[in-house]
Amino acid sequence: MIIFKHPKDLQSYIQNGAIDPNSIGFVPTMGALHKGHISLIQTARVENSLVVASIFVNPTQFTDQLDFEKYPSTIESDILKLEHSGCDILFLPSVADIYPNGITTNQQYNLGHLDTILEGKYRPGHFQGVCQIVHLLLQIISPGKLYLGQKDYQQCLVIKKMISLLHIGTSVIICPTQREPDGLAMSSRNVRLTSIEREKATYIFKMLNYINENSKAEDLEKLEQIVQNKLTEQGFKVEYVAIADQLTLENIQFRDKPSTPVALIAAYINQVRLIDNLILN
Repeated sequence: MIIFKHPKDLQSYIQNGAIDPNSIGFVPTMGALHKGHISLIQTARVENSLVVASIFVNPTQFTDQLDFEKYPSTIESDILKLEHSGCDILFLPSVADIYPNGITTNQQYNLGHLDTILEGKYRPGHFQGVCQIVHLLLQIISPGKLYLGQKDYQQCLVIKKMISLLHIGTSVIICPTQREPDGLAMSSRNVRLTSIEREKATYIFKMLNYINENSKAEDLEKLEQIVQNKLTEQGFKVEYVAIADQLTLENIQFRDKPSTPVALIAAYINQVRLIDNLILN
């Protein structure tokens, strides 16, 4: 595996190697890699001749400075995991490399309601920062395929919309959420959970399955409230429980339309914010 720290060096390597962009698979990460990230690398390995991963904790997508400062860093073990998973190139830039003119968010992306609901509501400006960094990375790497995890469901839709708006020739491949044996969605933030909090965190996935089991017979707005109350009783600080259209994330109140809903939950356990989702049967 080759490590590049400067954008121009990576671009030169790709261009001088006459590498077909359609054969490049790209996995953007913020490090603290787990099996979910590695599954993306492995999928990209099967489908592409060159696999590129990036590790960059992007300051413009954090609405909570404390969350940014506490984001875990495990770069040495991350490099080993990428090497063992078949990654060809790691792009490991500094903030100065990505934002040579200083950290700004001047460019605005017209994301519509995706920018103001659910994650957009509780993390204002977050998706503008996500689009900014992904846009920059795509300009540097020019991959044919971009691999994302379903756990960040709304983010996947946001990036797909951004790519469509800018007519970027990259396909978005959304891969299934990877889970621990007890159902907890794999996340870099899980390492911040105490053993008691880690056990409690599994309740989020249990509630997603509860929604799935009851979504055909229930008033969905009532079902959302029931689940929110159950989570609150367990000590979670709930930001949202939502049942929405899989393609648009518009809220669905009753199962009277031939749409495929997705259930989404965001909740805090003390200082750790967790998100998860489930496509409903």
